[in-house]
Amino acid sequence: MNERQRARRPGGRSARVGAQVHQAVTDLISERGYGTFTVGEVAARAGVADSSIYRRWGSLENLLSEVTLTRLNAQSPMPDTGSLAGDLHAYAANVAREITGPDGLALVRLAVALTGAGTDQQGQQGQQARDGLRDERTRQMQSMLDRAVERGERVPAALDVLDHILAPMYIRVLFGMELTPEYVDGLVDRLL
Repeated sequence: MNERQRARRPGGRSARVGAQVHQAVTDLISERGYGTFTVGEVAARAGVADSSIYRRWGSLENLLSEVTLTRLNAQSPMPDTGSLAGDLHAYAANVAREITGPDGLALVRLAVALTGAGTDQQGQQGQQARDGLRDERTRQMQSMLDRAVERGERVPAALDVLDHILAPMYIRVLFGMELTPEYVDGLVDRLL
């Protein structure tokens, strides 16, 4: 392998640039909302060149999808408590903490914005980003449900978890309503 083919070092400059770009996106969404900034503004805020963003992510929509998925995965990993009820309660509590935290509303708005992508080229990229985000979340939830099946538990469908646990929490946050631990636990209990 020659010098030009060297692999990226985890934790090196590439990781630092990625973190700066991710934070710039989150900050811009918090300040202005989705659809009100450009790659150039993200680059300026992150202290990198526009070309670095295009080279690494290809489009603003791909970047936005990665930011959302990375934040969601980091903040609400799939728990493994030994029971489906325990896993769902822990997962729902993690999601509630994540979406009510400092960057939570920005991430919720971003996820929602990706679902409303148009039909032009930019919209198609947004739809692909949205589909990738949805597919990854569904895969993660399915892995939690599959573990429960292996333990012999009766499980709901992954989309039922989305409809009965995640969707009500996201709607409440979007409308500025409180998410109490009792409310979140009740969502899980009703599904089960």
